[in-house]
Amino acid sequence: MSKQHRAAVLGSPIAHSLSPVLHRAAYAELGLDDWSYDRFEVDEAGLPGFVAELDDSWAGLSLTMPLKRAIIPLLDEVSDTAAAVEAVNTVVVREDGRRVGDNTDIPGMIAALRERGVEKVESAAILGAGATASSALAALARVCAGPVTAYVRSEARAEEMRGWGERLGVDVRTADWERAAEALAAPLVVATTPAGTTNALATAVPDAVGTLFDVLYDPWPTALAAAWAERGGKVVGGLDLLVHQAVLQVEQMTGRTPAPLAAMRAAGERALAAR
Repeated sequence: MSKQHRAAVLGSPIAHSLSPVLHRAAYAELGLDDWSYDRFEVDEAGLPGFVAELDDSWAGLSLTMPLKRAIIPLLDEVSDTAAAVEAVNTVVVREDGRRVGDNTDIPGMIAALRERGVEKVESAAILGAGATASSALAALARVCAGPVTAYVRSEARAEEMRGWGERLGVDVRTADWERAAEALAAPLVVATTPAGTTNALATAVPDAVGTLFDVLYDPWPTALAAAWAERGGKVVGGLDLLVHQAVLQVEQMTGRTPAPLAAMRAAGERALAAR
């Protein structure tokens, strides 16, 4: 009898996660019948206990909020990419039991942009300053040649983003959220805010637009993404990011490359359409 391999996504709340749909689609396409992928509601308090119970059937974990930073002290090793933003969204359990953390959000963002033909921009804007914004900055360090302006709601957030910029080698400027409509003129705009936050900006989309990367996938399209597409601009969505980062997770956890991106995206689209 072949060995069972387990993987799962952890977070709180977790019921909405599309990760099981994407990973299971990959397993089916790759013929990995002895692999399973589940979701578990786990908060920061419950994380150490969950990790302590992992046995040799486990191949890896996907982590969403609020666990991306909380997992770090529980790992044996963390990649440079994850350490740079203090956020781990992927844990691979090696055969010797070592737990290695990585961040596939950053290369996932770069891959999603590249798929839409965006390789280099002269400047960029970020809407928001939460956990996803630091990963966006790390991606922009490789995509944006010039300054990145972050539109934020408080001086504390502004200071945090400037700090990330220094750490990641990005020229970060900050502006008050009241001026967020100005961001829409940038060649690349990355929206990292919760659902509904950018709706008011939809009426401010200029006639000539560049690329919008909106990290939300449900509801989709957002009002901003819909207005952007109407103006003929390129739109990269949250499902694009989710699929590209999941492709990298599947490859790391299973050791099989390339992961089936098209099958994973199709499964994600079907799941969203059914909601």
